[in-house]
Amino acid sequence: GSEAPDSDRRRSCAFCKDRLDDVDFKNVGQLRRFVSERGRIRSPRLTGACRNHQRQVAVAVKRAREMALLPYAQA
Repeated sequence: GSEAPDSDRRRSCAFCKDRLDDVDFKNVGQLRRFVSERGRIRSPRLTGACRNHQRQVAVAVKRAREMALLPYAQA
């Protein structure tokens, strides 16, 4: 597949780098980076998030959708 031009083999987790313990569902600007244009949660391969934070992102996105802060996926 086509790799991102800035990727240096392995992307580091942005949350671990910033020493953030948990992902906040109210921080919509941050969550938008982990959601595609169609509203789908991006895979860890694309986001570079570690397993722990990727799971937290998924939960946060789902909560943000529930609170109508983010849209649900379009078909």
